[in-house]
Amino acid sequence: MVNKELINPKSIVVVGGSNDTSKPGGKILKNLIDNGFKGKLYVSNPKETEVQGIRSFQNTDDLPQVDLAIIAIAAKYTLSVVEALAYNKGTKAFIIISAGFGEESDAGRRLEEKIVEVVNSVQGSLIGPNCIGVITPAHASIFTLPIPKPDPKGVDFISGSGSTAVFIMESAIPKGLTFNNVFSVGNSAQMGVEEILEYMDVSFDSETSSKVKLLYIETITKPQKLLKHASSLIRKGCRIAAIKAGSSEAGSRAASSHTGALASSDVAVDALFKKAGILRCYGREDLTYTASVFMNKQLPGPNIGIITHAGGPAVMLTDVLSNGGMKVPHINHPATKELLDKLYYGSSVANPIDFLATGTVEQFGLIIDYCDKTFDEIDAMVVIFGTPGLIKVFDAYRVLNEKMKSCRKPIFPVLPSVLTASDEVAEFLSFGRVNFPDEALLGEALCRVYHNPAPAPVHVDLPDVDHQSIRRIINSSDDGYLAPEKVQVLLDSAGIPRVGEGVFANKHEAVEGAEKLGFPVVMKVVGPVHKSDVNGVVLNVEDAEQVEAEFDRMIKIPDTTAILIQPMISGIELFAGAKFEPKFGHLILCGMGGIFIEVLKDVSTGLAPLSTDEALQMIRGLKSYKIIQGIRGRKGINENQFVEILRRLSALVSAAPEIMELDLNPLLGSADRITAVDARIRIEK
Repeated sequence: MVNKELINPKSIVVVGGSNDTSKPGGKILKNLIDNGFKGKLYVSNPKETEVQGIRSFQNTDDLPQVDLAIIAIAAKYTLSVVEALAYNKGTKAFIIISAGFGEESDAGRRLEEKIVEVVNSVQGSLIGPNCIGVITPAHASIFTLPIPKPDPKGVDFISGSGSTAVFIMESAIPKGLTFNNVFSVGNSAQMGVEEILEYMDVSFDSETSSKVKLLYIETITKPQKLLKHASSLIRKGCRIAAIKAGSSEAGSRAASSHTGALASSDVAVDALFKKAGILRCYGREDLTYTASVFMNKQLPGPNIGIITHAGGPAVMLTDVLSNGGMKVPHINHPATKELLDKLYYGSSVANPIDFLATGTVEQFGLIIDYCDKTFDEIDAMVVIFGTPGLIKVFDAYRVLNEKMKSCRKPIFPVLPSVLTASDEVAEFLSFGRVNFPDEALLGEALCRVYHNPAPAPVHVDLPDVDHQSIRRIINSSDDGYLAPEKVQVLLDSAGIPRVGEGVFANKHEAVEGAEKLGFPVVMKVVGPVHKSDVNGVVLNVEDAEQVEAEFDRMIKIPDTTAILIQPMISGIELFAGAKFEPKFGHLILCGMGGIFIEVLKDVSTGLAPLSTDEALQMIRGLKSYKIIQGIRGRKGINENQFVEILRRLSALVSAAPEIMELDLNPLLGSADRITAVDARIRIEK
C-alpha cells in the first residue's frame, strides 16, 4: 500500500546515516540535503551525535515521531528497528536499502516476511529491501546518481533493479527526458512494480499526473494486476513502455504439442503487454527513445516528412521507416515549385526535403511551415539538423523550438552534433525539449509507437458454448490427452467446425467406416503424439483394399491403439491452439498449419479472453498473412471464420480451464469455410 508518508513525508530519519558519503547511508543523507528536502530530517547512528550537520540519535527510542524511515544498516538489525519505529514512533513508510534478505538465503526471506508483517500491521508502506531508494517531488531518498530534478510533466519510472534504473536515467537525461517519480522496488517484499502501478492508476489526476510511465521488470508476479492497471492508465490518456528482462528461456522447454513448444512465459509477456497496450522495449536506448516519442505530440498518421541538410541520415531514416511500416511519401503538391523557388539551387523538396548545408535559418523555418500548413501528404516531421562546427547553430535550434510550439503537426528533432554543438543542444533541451541523437533509433521508435495496439476491452462477450457438455467431458476424464471421441464432443460443444471422422480398432469396421465417410479418406494413428514422425498418416486412400493394407501396417506402429479415418478434404493448412501459462491464464495461438508451423514458426499469440479485434490483429499480424488473404490467383481463407474459431477456443478454455494444451493442426481453410482436421487436447485438473 502506497501512502502519503512515503510520497510526501513531513519527516524522515536515515537509520545508518553516516559522514562517509561513499556509504549508502551517507550518500542518501547528502542527497536529501542537497536536493532540498523541506521537512524535518533526522539521523540514527549509535556512534555519532551529529552527521553532516544533522542531529543523530544514538538510540531509535529517543527519536521523535517520524513519517518515513530509510534504513541502511546490516540486514540482521533491521527487524528490531522497523518494530521500534512502527510501534513506538508512528512510522508508516519504510525504504530498506540493505541487502542480505530473500535474494541471498531462506533465512533472509523469512526475515523479509517478518518485516512485512510488522509494516502491514500499521497499514504502512515498504519499498525494498535491497533497493536504491525512491525519488518523488518531495524527497530524493536514493543513494545513487544521477538525480533528475523532479518535473511534473516528466515520466514516472518504476524499476525492479536499482542499477538498471540508474543506467536508464543515464541514457535518458542527456536526451532531455525528465522524471516525476522514480521507484526502485528491489526485492518487492511488500510492493512490486504492479502495486506501484496500481497506486498510480488509483491516484491518477488528468490535470496533474504524469502521462508517461516507464517500467523495468525482471519478474511479473501478478500479471492480472499489471494488465488491469496498465490498461486502465492507458485508457485515461497515459502511454506506457516497458522492458521485461529474462526472455532467453522462450521456446527452450520440451513440450508434447506444437502449442506447448511455441508458447512460453516470454510469449505470455508479449501477449499480456499487447492486451494491456504496453509497448515492449528490449534495451535502455530502446526504452528512452520510445519515452521521448511519448513526450511529443501523438502521431496522427504514418506519413513522415524528413527535413534535412544532410542526405545520409535522411536516407537511413527513410529505410527504417519504410521497413517498419511507416511512409515517407513523395510530395506531389502544386506548392512544391513555389517552395523550391525560395531555396538555393540544388535543394530538393521531394521528401526527404534537403535544403543543403548552405541553407539559411529562414529557409529552414519556411520548409517547416509548408509541411505543417500546406503539404497534406505529411502527418509529422523529423528534422535532422547537425553542424560541422564552422558556425554556431543557436538560431536554428531556437527557430525549431518556436515551430514545435506553433505547429499543429508533431516535429521530432534529430540533433546529432551532441559534441560539436553541445552548447546549442543544451540550450535546446533547456526549453523543455527532448533530442533524438540517432535518426535510426528514432525511426524504430516511431514505427513501434504508431503500430502499438490500444488496450483490449475490459469486458469481452464470448460466443455461446454448450457449457454442460464441456463440463461433463472434463469431469469424467483423467489427466492427460483426451481420447478422440471426447475431443470431438468438446469441439462440437464449442461450435468449432470439424471434419467427420471415425475411430476404429478393428480392420473390418475401419473398411465399413471409410465407405460411409466416402472415399478418398485419410488414415491416422491414434496414440503417438507426432503422427507424421512415425509414418502414421496416409492421405488419399482410394478404396477398401487400401484401407485394409494400411490398417494392418499402421496398427503395428508402437503406441498405436486405433486408427482414425476422415474424408479427404483440401484447403490452406492453418493452425490454432491454446495453452495455459501459470499466473497469466490461457494463451490463444494461430498461424500457418501442417509442417509449416515447425518450419516457419510464424505464430501470433493473444491472452484469453479474446475480443474480435484482438483475434483479427493476431491473424493480420502473421508474416504469412498474404497467404491467408490469397496470393497469385489462389483464393484466401474465410478470415471471419478464422476469427470465430479463435474466439470459440477462448470460450472453450474459459469453460474448461483444466485444458493445459490444445492443438487444432491442421485446420483446412478455403474461401467458404474452415474445418478442423486434427485435434489434440491435454487436461490437468
